[in-house]
Amino acid sequence: MRFDAVTLFPEIFRSVTDCGITARALKRGLWSFNAWNPRDCTSDPHRTVDDRPFGGGPGMVMMAEPLQATLDAVRASGNGGRVIYFAPNGRKLDDARVREFAAAREDLVLVCGRYEGVDERFLRRSVDEVVSLGDFVLSGGELPACALIDAVVRQLPGAIKDLSASDESFGTGLLDAPHYTRPEVWRGEGVPEVLLTGHHANIQTWTRRESLRFTLQTRPDLIKIANSAQRLTVEDRLYLRELGADIEIPEPVRRKKRRKVLS
Repeated sequence: MRFDAVTLFPEIFRSVTDCGITARALKRGLWSFNAWNPRDCTSDPHRTVDDRPFGGGPGMVMMAEPLQATLDAVRASGNGGRVIYFAPNGRKLDDARVREFAAAREDLVLVCGRYEGVDERFLRRSVDEVVSLGDFVLSGGELPACALIDAVVRQLPGAIKDLSASDESFGTGLLDAPHYTRPEVWRGEGVPEVLLTGHHANIQTWTRRESLRFTLQTRPDLIKIANSAQRLTVEDRLYLRELGADIEIPEPVRRKKRRKVLS
């Protein structure tokens, strides 16, 4: 899978090309990356890429022509994939969209704006999708682009050697359960006993319940989504009711005596 970033600050992308899981996946050939600086596609001595906005207002706006010339160079190099631009008005990036990108394995062009934004004519002409990380403003599109690359690459087969990508937060529609490691007792606080038993069935039950509890406490909206999508078992629903969740349980199940499970 190929990523090409149109950016005034190529060095920011070292966080994904030189570090961690994404760097190892890059070395294994699971993805490739190229950075393209719009200043290299200008014709004036100052390599100008921005100008004052028509109608007045604060700051500067990135000009359409340097961006389009850069995109044309990207296309000429062989990347014909979707063009993604990052802005607060875009679709909020979530796990489902990340997995769609990873499953499609389609090359992507990531346009990273700066200053007050980008000339609207370029966006209308050349951008396929606008993506947002949330309701806040960053100095540029490089950090969201790095986040997108990291999230997508870790979903590519072979990027993570075990099954942890499918078990982590959002992989099941819920948040991940808490994690513990050595030492067994840290500053007077121990590890939940069930995790020390080696009883895999009990550990699996505990992990599922902790995932449900944590999701209900911090992201109850995800519980509603998982329930509507039929991702919750009857046991899940019964446990959530014990935790105080307002969740519907099928009538025949209510009459059954519930078997004892781990708390």
